[in-house]
Amino acid sequence: MAGANAMEKKLAEYKCDTNEAICLKLVRFPEDIEDESTTFHPQYTHQLFGDDEVAFGYKGLQIQLYYSAGNLSTLFKVKYAAKVTEKFDCVEPDDVEGKIREIVPAGFCCSTDDFVSLLEKEANFKPFGTLLHTYIVHSEEEGEDITYQIYRAEMANPGFREYHERLQTFLMWFIETASFIDVDDERWDFFLIFEKYNKDGETLFATVGYMTVYNYYVYPDKTRPRVSQMLILPPFQGEGHGAQLLEAVHRFYCTLPLVQDITAEDPSESYVKLRDFVLVKLCLELPSFCPEQLALGFSDDMVTEAREKLKINKKHARRVYEILRLRVTDMSDEEKARGYRLDIKRRLFGPYKRNQRELTKMMKCLRPEELVSHISQMDTQLQHEELEKSYQELLGEYRRVIERLAQA
Repeated sequence: MAGANAMEKKLAEYKCDTNEAICLKLVRFPEDIEDESTTFHPQYTHQLFGDDEVAFGYKGLQIQLYYSAGNLSTLFKVKYAAKVTEKFDCVEPDDVEGKIREIVPAGFCCSTDDFVSLLEKEANFKPFGTLLHTYIVHSEEEGEDITYQIYRAEMANPGFREYHERLQTFLMWFIETASFIDVDDERWDFFLIFEKYNKDGETLFATVGYMTVYNYYVYPDKTRPRVSQMLILPPFQGEGHGAQLLEAVHRFYCTLPLVQDITAEDPSESYVKLRDFVLVKLCLELPSFCPEQLALGFSDDMVTEAREKLKINKKHARRVYEILRLRVTDMSDEEKARGYRLDIKRRLFGPYKRNQRELTKMMKCLRPEELVSHISQMDTQLQHEELEKSYQELLGEYRRVIERLAQA
């Protein structure tokens, strides 16, 4: 038994955290390759390496996936200090290279020299598709204004299919439930952000992030664009690019008369926060959301104008109304604060009322022992506590949106 435990300990030395072992880079200059400050790591690796996110069989494992900043030409190398087969017979290491090859398309480099030669061709890379929007962000680090551009691309654009195959690999590392899409389905739209930068007097483009949108059919003759995947690459996160992308995409679909409204597929908490900010910002332009109208409560005019002018559905329009009404409500005024609180709680109470109606029906057909398991739902005090908790959580979310709006 002691010998077995000792063996387990020795073998444990050959386990590596794949979130740390995988090293990603977006390379602009040859010197970036050896610059540790340009390295970033995945947030998730479970899709390739299991729930433990561990690779077995190596000491000091380093999986290098370096991409040229624009075209995403790829350098793929696996390094390690020791391999388990060097010391133990009949113990096989994980096929790390094979797992990475499952998602990295063919055509990558294995030689640093070959990769550097591809960097020299980056000046030939140009964004795909049609330019939708240009914006400027001031960089405190660089001490200058940096220009970004958002494009809408299609699979028919020359070279885009191969570029997208390289780009989508990042999804596996940064979206927990990511999967690759069927790019041969023509109902997909692709939106990309690029940064313009200078190198040796030439203007080059670096990939910043992207979004995929699927156009669902709505009877009889409409479409409903649904945001499927959205990713801002880690070196660019926290700079406002997500909001710029979502707003540009929203404004693009607003110009299409056959679009019913715009939704999202299983939105994450961070996406909901982003959408709140963007939709509130857009609705500030609408007359039905002016302070005087907000004070009168949620109206059909708000629903209609949000849908017709901004392709926003009723549920999202209601949330925008609640945020904007909080923005113009003096919460230090007890009467105004009470009016706002009751307005929100009336909406939140809807599901509780439905539960009570269903429970009343159930009481007529359930046996006493079955009723006991459901009766707790009728606890009025508990309902009030849950309602107050939900209200306070919403207030926190809404205030964060309002604070961001004030800084925009």
